[in-house]
Amino acid sequence: MHIPDGFLDSQTAVTAAALAVTGLGVALRRARLHLPPRRVPLLGLAAAFVFAAQMINFPVAGGTSGHLIGAVLAAVLLGPSAAVIVISAVLIVQCLMFADGGISALGANIFNMGVIGGVGGWAVYHVVSRLVKGLFGCVVAAGFAAWCSTVMASVACAGELASSHTVRWSVALPAMAGAHMLIGIGEGLITVLVLVAIARTRPELLQPEAAPEPRRSYGAIVAYGGLIALGLALFVSPLASRWPDGLDRTAELLGFKEKAVAPMVPAPMPDYEVPGFHWTTLGTSLAGAVGTIVVFALAWLLARALVPKGAAGPRGVP
Repeated sequence: MHIPDGFLDSQTAVTAAALAVTGLGVALRRARLHLPPRRVPLLGLAAAFVFAAQMINFPVAGGTSGHLIGAVLAAVLLGPSAAVIVISAVLIVQCLMFADGGISALGANIFNMGVIGGVGGWAVYHVVSRLVKGLFGCVVAAGFAAWCSTVMASVACAGELASSHTVRWSVALPAMAGAHMLIGIGEGLITVLVLVAIARTRPELLQPEAAPEPRRSYGAIVAYGGLIALGLALFVSPLASRWPDGLDRTAELLGFKEKAVAPMVPAPMPDYEVPGFHWTTLGTSLAGAVGTIVVFALAWLLARALVPKGAAGPRGVP
């Protein structure tokens, strides 16, 4: 659902960028106040995992593929504010390093997947998890919220396309929402599987009130999680589906794909390929590994700057 340059007019792009900056600013402030210092490395880990997982497109139907957004997964583990920061870091690196999403549309992409996907998805999770109690309810609520976040982000994207006169709203809405209702099923399943795995090892990440956060650091889970993210980027991403994702497929079917223009600023590894490297599979693996490390470092350094070591912020939803 990464909007390229050319799909949005200047007015829509600027408006979406203003909303994204506002949302990210609020998220940064709330993370500074509420994110526990011991969880700072987890923010970098979440960003690295989401980046690597987003490289793995899975086939859906009718020649369409989808990929994890990961906003709800990050929100459940770290709170909605941290989720906005995580998704923003991922999207910035994808845009600047790999030309995955246009620079002029970066604000829209952050607003759709980070703000709406993260905060909107967390709101659904918050409500449903109160209705279905316990760890089971937490996991079920997260899966449903992940599906909802995917659909909500696609509806916002359709609105931006319509406001830019790229395609009519009456056509964009059913096309985008319909495709992402199917993609959202994969989003929900991946979210559930990851949370079940986490629940078996560190249940306090899902239910801090039931299992108080331990005083020991999260160094081990960050190390193992980082290896998993690198493994996904190195060994699984080259096997991803080559079918176009929901937005690209919609652009093909509705006839506005040609509106996409070349990136405004050349990326060092466009389309996750290493320039001059003729072995495509290995090039994709190397590009993914580099991106995973860069995203981890960006998110972790940002979190460290926001929440200095030893700071004690008030408890609450970050």
